[in-house]
Amino acid sequence: MSTALRLHDVSVTLGRTEIVHQLSLDFEAGGWSTIIGPNGAGKSTLLRALGGLIAHDGQISGIAGATTQDRQTWARTVGYLAQHPVLPPGMTVLDYVLLGRTPHHGLFGAPGAPDMDRVATMLDRFDLVALADRTIASVSGGEAQRAALARVMVQEAPILLLDEPTTGLDLGHQQELLDLLEAVRAEHAVTIIATQHDLTIAGRYGDRLLLLDRGRIVADGDAVEVLTPQRLFDTYGARVEILDLGDGPVVIPKVRDIRNGAEPNERT
Repeated sequence: MSTALRLHDVSVTLGRTEIVHQLSLDFEAGGWSTIIGPNGAGKSTLLRALGGLIAHDGQISGIAGATTQDRQTWARTVGYLAQHPVLPPGMTVLDYVLLGRTPHHGLFGAPGAPDMDRVATMLDRFDLVALADRTIASVSGGEAQRAALARVMVQEAPILLLDEPTTGLDLGHQQELLDLLEAVRAEHAVTIIATQHDLTIAGRYGDRLLLLDRGRIVADGDAVEVLTPQRLFDTYGARVEILDLGDGPVVIPKVRDIRNGAEPNERT
């Protein structure tokens, strides 16, 4: 497999704090990699660096040698979804999704028929047709999240960077979205790099997990390799059981019986 994205000694410092520490990684074209880790591990910061949105040390390069320094080319190479995307309150859902075509026709260029066709397709696939003329501020949180994802998808970038893409979605729309991402990956060999808090979802979708802790990769492999009770205790301080149902591990928190004398913050 060819490499879609390569990091060499990448570090990110915010203020005086180093958030990401000297990461060197390759992401295969057409792969789905999910970055997991406790709060403050650096997941969102790493994704923003990959998107060329914040300064970093080291080098990030992509397809055909493009780098984050070439902003115009990089905007066509990666599509980025923030965990809390900016939603212009007076803009309709249709116009908001259409923003994803900007790298193709320029900031001041007019969208053409191919742009509108692509937007119409994504509005349909994300169940947004009935909301197209509503303002983005008037729809629910889950509907706004689907619109944000549709905006990223119409960009047609070969690499998708998705920061908690299932945020605000109910269970049915979570499954629908993740299945859609898998279908897009299979159809178009799109490379997906996502962050995810739900470890069971992380383990059942995609083919690679990267466990980030304090800016460093502490485990890298498939879900069975990465999601072990001891490793999750060491990084999250969580007591869990792992069930293998055949199509990916299921992570179940252990419930402590405080009535029997265990302290709430006691690690046993």
